[in-house]
Amino acid sequence: MDDNDDKPLTLREMLFSVLAAAFGVQSGKRRARDFTHGKPSHFIILGVLFTAVFVLVIFSIVKLVLHLAGV
Repeated sequence: MDDNDDKPLTLREMLFSVLAAAFGVQSGKRRARDFTHGKPSHFIILGVLFTAVFVLVIFSIVKLVLHLAGV
């Protein structure tokens, strides 16, 4: 996406931005793009959904490991 382009971010671009931000590897160029072309509400919703899915996956893995360990 060009910096002069006024198109809103696609869902894919927002997902990659949320994932990169969650792992702390977001570049400054992409962060600036997110702030100029993205809507905060979209990032908040995606961030909450990502966090919920992440917690559920970790919870499921722990439950599986405990089950396999016989605890």
